[in-house]
Amino acid sequence: MSRAIERADLVEVAAGVFAYVQPDGSWMINNTGVVLGTPNRPLLVDTTSTETRNRALLSAVAEVAPGRPLALVNTHHHGDHTFGNWLLEADTPILAHEHCREDLLAAGLVAARLLPGPDYGRQQIRPPDVTFAGPMTLHLGDRPVQLIPVGPAHTRGDIVVRLPEDGVVFAGDIAFAGGQPFLVEGSVAGYLRALEELRALDAEVLVPGHGPVCRGAEVGRLLDDLEGYARFVDAVAREGHAAGTPPLEAARAVADDPYRDWQEAERLVGNLYRAYSELDGDPPGTRLDLGAVWEDMTAFHGGPIRCFA
Repeated sequence: MSRAIERADLVEVAAGVFAYVQPDGSWMINNTGVVLGTPNRPLLVDTTSTETRNRALLSAVAEVAPGRPLALVNTHHHGDHTFGNWLLEADTPILAHEHCREDLLAAGLVAARLLPGPDYGRQQIRPPDVTFAGPMTLHLGDRPVQLIPVGPAHTRGDIVVRLPEDGVVFAGDIAFAGGQPFLVEGSVAGYLRALEELRALDAEVLVPGHGPVCRGAEVGRLLDDLEGYARFVDAVAREGHAAGTPPLEAARAVADDPYRDWQEAERLVGNLYRAYSELDGDPPGTRLDLGAVWEDMTAFHGGPIRCFA
């Protein structure tokens, strides 16, 4: 077992509400959530990337809720949030936005091909069983759990999970704490709108898709930082697009930017590809040539993009 899995921590962020936090939050090392409902039966928010990581997650969940999960919610389709879906019992429902199901089926195991290196173990795609387009509320006894669509932003099918009576929001990959957001499959303009929606939820505790949990004033600071980053991407894209500068060259021209020390700086290139597409008039979430985008991200990175999952 890797050191990162050994350091994963199940943190109680409110009474009966847990964040499963996996350092260091880099590629394919995400956070998930556990919400206690009926006695001993939890609602899960996302799974993770490798079989080993997913079995460690389920083992940790069993320590606080030994019963079979009531359901699983996927915040979006990416493999680090869905590759463990198959480990749940076949009659445990998986809920997600309708675009999450569509894009998970279209993507398959592409994330493992783009990010080789980890031992992913057994891989099997299990898409959501129940999909929705608008807001949905689940009731775990007296505890409401709101599923709120906010995409296209990080992807076409993003949702956030809000527990209004507990002051907790599971943001999925709308929020990265310490890493650059990744908007290639979503929308730069939509991401800014999603951040506004997330801010309006007034979370006391925000669990990002990657990175440490934020509490109190930390929530606002993180959202401010993410908004500043997205506006920076938009400004660079507008200037580069008008000048006819390819995304890779535009990223290299601003490589010494204020966000250079955030993890996964190569994502800037991919985010510029998305911004250019939108400036061309393409609808948000229009599929790009991910292979070409990844090639330029790798060039910006200066070599293969490593994954430590």
